[in-house]
Amino acid sequence: MLALRLARGSHPLVQLRRLSVAAAAAGTGFLLLSTVGHAAGHPSAAEESLVRLLWCAAPLAATAQFAVSTARTDPAARLQRGMAAAGLGPLRLTLLATASTALTCLLGVLLALLAFLRLRGDLGGPGGAASLGIDSDLLGAGHPVPLGGALLLLATVPLTAAVATAVALRPRDENGSRERATRLRTAPPSGLPWGIALAAAGLAVEAYAGGGRHATGGLLPLPGRLIGSPPAVLAGWALSAFGLVLAGPGLVHLCGRLLCAGRPGALRLLSGRVLQEESHRLGRPLGVLCAVASAAFAAVKVYEASPTRPFGPLTAVGAAVVLACVTASALTAALESRTARAHTTAALRRLGASASVLHRAAALRGVALVVVLAPLTWTVAEMATLPLVH
Repeated sequence: MLALRLARGSHPLVQLRRLSVAAAAAGTGFLLLSTVGHAAGHPSAAEESLVRLLWCAAPLAATAQFAVSTARTDPAARLQRGMAAAGLGPLRLTLLATASTALTCLLGVLLALLAFLRLRGDLGGPGGAASLGIDSDLLGAGHPVPLGGALLLLATVPLTAAVATAVALRPRDENGSRERATRLRTAPPSGLPWGIALAAAGLAVEAYAGGGRHATGGLLPLPGRLIGSPPAVLAGWALSAFGLVLAGPGLVHLCGRLLCAGRPGALRLLSGRVLQEESHRLGRPLGVLCAVASAAFAAVKVYEASPTRPFGPLTAVGAAVVLACVTASALTAALESRTARAHTTAALRRLGASASVLHRAAALRGVALVVVLAPLTWTVAEMATLPLVH
């Protein structure tokens, strides 16, 4: 009840972020329900239905990451003056954020269930799947869907998001956390060499497995009409993506060091120091965004080389959910970083720094990140597609 009251009285921007999480949960829930409908309509194609279900792990993970990013920036989850006296300590605030995340995702999956039943025509009247370009056969229209199994599968969305939020926001020892935060601000991230090594290993695995793609009869099994492909190719993609995520903080820190190289002026020095201090906060979301962008670029090139295997409508839904979630998570991390620097920004303003200088420093940080991360993302995507399209 307290979570509902806090949600009702929140700032409109906070409400918008929560509605975005609900929309992501709705998209993920619809994909999960589509696998149940496909299994009900095609009982003999159990392997195909399992592949569709496994591909739902990507939007599920992206939704959970977005939910955690939103919970981190939620004002209701922060320990403020007077909350401890009211009985809202760190543990209860974590439980409150977990309950809020679960309720938001529950709203999304319930909307997905209504949309799924409406498109199938189970709520009376003709189904609307055809009007949206979705083959009703993909949803198992005309075949009974086990409601218990569908609800159990839908429960994984709010449950996964709630568990991820609870783990990310769990109470920590205040003194130890402060000492660790000081070390993190001063020490560079250590994951850059490991991330590069994993990305290179993934590309090598994919190059080795890509030579036998014609024998297996497929490239990349996405939910829709695309089934059957070498598992080693997908394993190579996964290794490369994980390498980019692991290298993300180190790459952001590297951007900051490049800005501070030589004899920097005040603008470059300010921008570089901020990137170095915020590399741990910004690195992982940006690494995930680079990994997803690289995979999306590579997938488009692969399917351009195979025009007879078009994207299905459910593939578009899954891709939209993943891209929207990782982009929103990166923007939310940037907002969290800005909030964490509020005291530093206020001190700079008192020392005479103008608003235009702070804006130019922010723009310089963005340009530096694009200059370093965009070519790397494009290079990984190009190298990943070489053994598949030639």
